[in-house]
Order: sequence, then structure tokens, then C-alpha cells
Amino acid sequence: MSDPMRIDPVPTSSAGELSALAHASLESLRVILDDMPARVMLFDLEGFVLYVNHEFFKFTGLKAHQVIGRHAAEIISSATWKSYEPIREKLLRGEAVRWEGWTYLAMHGKRYMREHIVPCGVVDGKPSANLVMSVDLTSLKEREAQVNEQAERLQITEALKSSIVDHALAALVTTDDEGRIVEFNPAAETMFGHQRTAVLGRAVSEVIVPPRFRAAHNAGLQRMRNGGPSHMAGRRVEMQALRADGTEFPIEMVLWRTEVHRKAYYTASLTDLSERRDAAQQIEHQREALRQSEKLTAMGSLLAGVAHELNNPLSIVLGRANLLEEKCEELPDLKADAQRIREAAERCGRIVRTFLNMARSKPQQRAAISLNDLARAAADMLGYTYRSHDIELELALDPALPPAMADGDQIGQVVLNLLVNAQQALSAHNPPRRVWMSSGVEMRREDREPRVWLRVVDNGPGPPEGMRDKIFEPFFTTKPEGMGTGLGLAVSRSLARDHGGELILEDSGIGSGTSFRLSLPLSGEAATQPAPLRSEAPDSLALSRVLVVDDEAEIADLVRAMLEGAGYDVATAESGAVALELLAMAHFDAIVSDLRMPDMDGSALWRAVSTRHPHLAQRILFVTGDTLSPGARQFLAETHCPSLDKPFNKADLLARVGALLAG
Repeated sequence: MSDPMRIDPVPTSSAGELSALAHASLESLRVILDDMPARVMLFDLEGFVLYVNHEFFKFTGLKAHQVIGRHAAEIISSATWKSYEPIREKLLRGEAVRWEGWTYLAMHGKRYMREHIVPCGVVDGKPSANLVMSVDLTSLKEREAQVNEQAERLQITEALKSSIVDHALAALVTTDDEGRIVEFNPAAETMFGHQRTAVLGRAVSEVIVPPRFRAAHNAGLQRMRNGGPSHMAGRRVEMQALRADGTEFPIEMVLWRTEVHRKAYYTASLTDLSERRDAAQQIEHQREALRQSEKLTAMGSLLAGVAHELNNPLSIVLGRANLLEEKCEELPDLKADAQRIREAAERCGRIVRTFLNMARSKPQQRAAISLNDLARAAADMLGYTYRSHDIELELALDPALPPAMADGDQIGQVVLNLLVNAQQALSAHNPPRRVWMSSGVEMRREDREPRVWLRVVDNGPGPPEGMRDKIFEPFFTTKPEGMGTGLGLAVSRSLARDHGGELILEDSGIGSGTSFRLSLPLSGEAATQPAPLRSEAPDSLALSRVLVVDDEAEIADLVRAMLEGAGYDVATAESGAVALELLAMAHFDAIVSDLRMPDMDGSALWRAVSTRHPHLAQRILFVTGDTLSPGARQFLAETHCPSLDKPFNKADLLARVGALLAG
């Protein structure tokens, strides 16, 4: 068997004969070519293989008889052989050719080859053979493609991460294990007010950690550098942070650790909690306001119910005091006592009406009032209380104080409340105990009209420190348990503001007494004196017959006594049903009826009267303790019937009945 590496003459006639120069060259290079790591192939100008080295056999797995003398197209595929057509002209001219790229081999498929083709046996410029040295770089190229693909993926990943970091809503701050900032995203720039370039490399504790927390921060950082655990990593932690302008604000932080090239880095995701905290506080304030509103609503309903129940006995006290006062014309001492009873009952009535006004949102009935008169009336009313508590009350009222348009009952309650508060503030204070009440006029300002003012000052301990801003809040009180509900000042300020005025706590210093100042705007209208009420029926109405309907016998008897004293002929009925029976049997010119009664109430009586006695439908005067309740208000508005609020005095009753009979 011949040596597979020996070059013998090609047995086929188509191979031609080797030139002596080509044969000698191959023999001299055989040893060198066989030891080359590259694959070597020698083929003639027709493409028939003359020689291949060991590396070629190793790569292809072929034997010498399968290669030598055969056409290259059979070994590397005809398509690949045709791909050499463009370079054959260069080879025929004796030019060497280098190329690199993907090609197809019959037994190995797609491969990446680097080849160097050198013309051999050149005589007279014409080669007799071509030597091909090729290296298969497929594996290297595939690894390079993998590396490039991984690099591209890494580049895309890094670009995406960078985009996420740059556009994240949360502030992201990364530090090395020594606490120096290595990353500071745009959200962090916005949150803390620092530029990224200005903070890179700086200690994070100096940039965003408030001074009082820096020692603890640095201690924790040192502990982690020494291999200790992090108390914050992986947890949501709320803390204070520092802005560039020196202000502190609340943040939520999540911290995590990343190791790069055996070096630790710490990244914090930070969220500003300022808006969340503000929103939570606002919600809490709204909840508190809702709770206070519900309390006020419940209190209003309670006040309305209590006031209504008080009106009946107050009506009896006031009415009987009226009658007693008339009977004591020639007994001055007894008349004075009756007058005091009447005035006290009238005061109670005003308080009850004020409660109802607040509970029922009664429209204010404003008239020209004297703030000085209200102050003197309140001082007179509390005179005994002040004297019994050893409190000296001094008045310094401006005699030239002009009148103001206001609801006298409401403003009177404000003044009375201020004096009561002063008395209660001084009750536990050592003597001397003093209260000063003064009045005056504010001059006109560009933004508002002139005002009258009233100041109430005491020499008590003053409001406790930190409580000055809360004393006008509903249900807040500094008084001992059982001495107040915390509604007085809140309601008083509300009443003052409803009048376009204000009630303020003036700054008199902690522990140096309390000073309240009530101010009310002027209307510019002159005070009008109400027309005097007639206490007796006109002569033309003296013989009129009036039917009084009330389920409470005391009220019915009181109204009867008042009307009979004025010359009216009066009959009484204890219910609406009895009233209808009396109307069927006798003639009446007017009816005075309670609005709220069991069985048949005032509205049912009116409907029955409208059907059976239509001429009396507009001659019914309804007496009630709460004309502002929704049902009463709607009924009176629909029927256009007059009404009289309890408690009432004789003059009020006679005036209403006289107007009713006069048409």
C-alpha cells in the first residue's frame, strides 16, 4: 500500500503531467506542509486534487484514494467550487488571493473559513497549480457571535436599567460600602434639590441625612463593613430626610445590597411622604370636623327638644307674672317682685329662642341695637353672681356709641357668654378678681365699613399655653368637668361672623388674664323704635268671641285670663275634637290654638275648620314652642296663618289677636 501522503502521478489522463518545478516544490515542502495546523490542498488548474496534508484528512475523515485525483467539486460541493470563479482570473495571472467568510462544505455544512490561495509552478507568468491553505474558524466565530450577542443583551439591559433609573418616580441613591454616593437619579435631584454631578463621591450622610441622625447612620455603615447585619435592608422604613435648603421632610426608604466585583454597594429607594402625610392629616381633620358636625347636629336636636319642652312652663311663668304685675298696681313692692319674675322669664325665653334659632337655622331678625344696652343688661343679669363670687365689674362704655344692625337676642347671648366665661375663669383665682368691659368705635378702613366693638377683659390666669388656637373649636374647653360643654365660644364666634363681625382672643400674654374683643359692622341706618303694643283690645273688638284650644290646661287658662282681662269673650277646649264640637254649637270670631296636640293637632284642626267653617280659616292664631321646625314652618307657610312663639307675654298675645280680628 502506497504512502497516503506521497504524491504520485495522477493516473487519469485528464490530470495532466506535473511540471518538474511543481513536483520538486511539493517534495521539498511535504514535510513542512504535513506538520502545519492549517488544512492544505494542492489542485491543478482544472480543479483536480494533487495533494492534501494530514490536517485535511483529519478534518474531513477521508482517505487518500477518496481525495487524490478527484475534482475539488466532489469534495467541497459544486456550489462552493463555483463560488471560486471570481478569483480564478487573479490566480491565472499568478496573483495570490486571501479571503474569509462563510461557505458551505459537502460533509460539514456551513463553515466559517479563512483561506490563502497561492499560485505554484509559475512559468512565463502562468501557474501550473494552486496551493490552498485554509483554517476553519467556525467555532471561534460562533463564540464571537455568542459574546457579541451577550454584549448586545448586556448593553440593552444596561440601557433599560439606566432608562428605568433615570425615569423612576422614586428617588434612587446608591453608595459604596464607605457611604460615598455613586448614583443619584433625576428623581433624587428633584426630591433633595441637589445636582447629580455635585453629590457624586460625597458622603451620603452629609447630603441627605439630618445632622441629628448622622452618628447613628455612620455607626450602622461601619457595622455592615465589619460584616455585621443591616437593620434596614429589605424593610420599609419611615424616617426624616434633609433637603438642600436645610428643611426636613418625611420619607419612606427601602434599602438593598448589591455586590459587584466583590465590593458591596447599597441602593436606597426613597419616596417623599409629605403629600401623603398632608393628605392623611387633611382626612383626619375632615373626619374630626364631621364628628364635631354630628355632635353639633345631635346637640341641636337635643336643644330643640329641650327648648320646646321648656316653652310651656315658661309661658305659664311669664304670663302669670304679667297678670300678677297688673294686679299689684297699688302695691309697689309686690309689683317689683312680679316684674323681676317676668324679666327673668323673658330672659329664659330669649335663651330658649336662641337655642332654637341655632338648632333650626332661623333667619336673623336684625334691627338697630345698642351694644352698650346689651352690655348693661348682661351686667345687670349677672350682678348677683359677680358679687357672690367677689368679682368687681367695671364698665367703661362709650356714650356716643352708634347703633349697629344686629339680632339683639343673639348678640346679647354673645355678651352674656363672655361675662360668664370671665366669671368662671376667676372662680379659682385668688383675689382681687376684676373684669373690665369697654366699648368703642373702629374708624372706617378701605376694606370695610366702621365697626362698634366691645372688649371683655379679666385678670385671671389666662388660657393655658398651647391652647389659644383651640378655644374656639366646638366641644373644646379648659374649664373643669361640669362647668362647660365647649360650645359657648364656638357658637359666639359663629354668631359674630354671621353678622359680618368677629370675635377674637387678644394677645395679653400667658398668665396675664384674658381679653376678648367683639366687633360688629354698622349699617348706616337710623334706629327705628317699634310701635308700642296695645295691652287691651280695641273698642270695636272688645266683644269678640275667641276659642282657645290647648291640651295643657294651665296654658289654656293663662290665655283665657289674658284675653278676658282685655275684654274678650273666651271659651276653651282641651283638644281639636272638642273645639269642633264648640264651633258647631256657637259662633266664634277667632281661634287661638296650640300647634302640637295629641289626637287632632293644629294642622288637622285647620283642615277641618277650612271645610266646615271656611270664614275662620284665616282667623286662627297658632301658638307653638318651635315655629322653625320643618313641619311647622311648612304648614304655616302654606296656610298663611299667623303664629305666636312660646313663651309669650300678654302684650304679644293681644297684639296678635287684635291684628287677626282686624283682618
